[in-house]
Amino acid sequence: MNDTKILLSEDEMPRQWYNIQADLPKPLPPVIHPGTGQPIGPDDLAPLFPMGLIMQEVSQERYIDIPEEILEVYKLWRPSPLIRAYRWEKALDTPAKIYYKWEGVSPPGSHKPNTAVAQAYYNKKEGVKRITTETGAGQWGSALSFACNLFDIECKVYMVRISYDQKPYRRIMMETWGAKCVPSPSTETQAGRMILKQDPDSPGSLGIAISEAVEIAAKNADTKYALGSVLNHVLLHQTIVGLEAQAQFKKAGDYPDVVIGCVGGGSNYAGFALPFVRDKIVDKRKTRFIAVEPTACPTMTKGLYRYDFGDTACTTPLIKMYTLGHNFIPAPIHAGGLRYHGMAPILCHLYELGLMKAVAYHQKAVFESAISFARAEGFIPAPETAHAIKATMDEAIRCRESGEKKVIAFNNSGHGHFDLAAYQKYLNNELEDYEYPEEKIKEALAHLPKIDA
Repeated sequence: MNDTKILLSEDEMPRQWYNIQADLPKPLPPVIHPGTGQPIGPDDLAPLFPMGLIMQEVSQERYIDIPEEILEVYKLWRPSPLIRAYRWEKALDTPAKIYYKWEGVSPPGSHKPNTAVAQAYYNKKEGVKRITTETGAGQWGSALSFACNLFDIECKVYMVRISYDQKPYRRIMMETWGAKCVPSPSTETQAGRMILKQDPDSPGSLGIAISEAVEIAAKNADTKYALGSVLNHVLLHQTIVGLEAQAQFKKAGDYPDVVIGCVGGGSNYAGFALPFVRDKIVDKRKTRFIAVEPTACPTMTKGLYRYDFGDTACTTPLIKMYTLGHNFIPAPIHAGGLRYHGMAPILCHLYELGLMKAVAYHQKAVFESAISFARAEGFIPAPETAHAIKATMDEAIRCRESGEKKVIAFNNSGHGHFDLAAYQKYLNNELEDYEYPEEKIKEALAHLPKIDA
């Protein structure tokens, strides 16, 4: 089969999400209540999330049906194409086959609506009037704004200040769909005021923005909180990406030797990779899995596998994950969606079990690879996605040097149309590389909770 695009019809779209918890060699470590030190139950999460999502968070069921109302919305852009990168293969002079799953076809331009639509649906079903959330680069905030508009729910987004300033078009996108977008840290919450008192010029962080969104949700009975990554139910919703890719690879008569994705909180990579990880665990496939992060926020490559808070104000339950510490403030790199101190517990667990590896790159090298891809394939990727492209490029070059004919696949998780200022800086040789200082990492890690259940 020599088609550039491998497509599925609407009738071939998966009708269930895949839950890897059913197939893990060892169960996930429990989520801990910070007050009692004991594992939390569904009732502990009820102030923040609708029960439908809480049940998915703790489910051990292998496949979970996708409601028809969600499938109907998915059909606006799903199934998304799996594309063979023939032109980029030629440009790299590699014997490898390169495929990418193109998630930039969704209305907000990324993979994020796969879970935003699901979360809005389950909130609406339980009578929720308003949802609060945080966003880094704005992809999650715009996706949730899109989804809340569809289900007639009010949406309030706390956007990390540095990204709010760097990416105004994401804010305009959110406001176009009816959401209110506030730069974080803000004066609207106790958490925001506390940070601004310490540092009036704080660039913000995802941890701070989470604290603000959680505070508003916890104080208002008609409001719930939504998270765009990290949690089990978020990764569950994203598995439609990998399940589609499996069906597309079958059509193409191929199967990936290497599966790559960028990681900030972990949702886009997990959604693409987890169905293939299942094949590695259950069917003993030899596929390699590579999670890619920035050197400015090296959560998996330099963090510790410990219990930590998901937010800066220490209001969330404790989850065991690779972390740089909840008070970690990353450098203002343009890949705002990868600037989170922690990581999805499922990915951390797989990393700890040796089922995947992690690498970190500087942003200049990342943008260099993004330019290479864009000039060959035409699509301009988001800075976050460009990290996966850099790792794919390195794998393809290794194949060129060794003569190996591997099949490499990555999740092209979103377009970079609102990130052109970052591309301009790269093209003008004005982009800086950041490597977070070791002493700063040690300082942040020193404040981890004293628990290791």
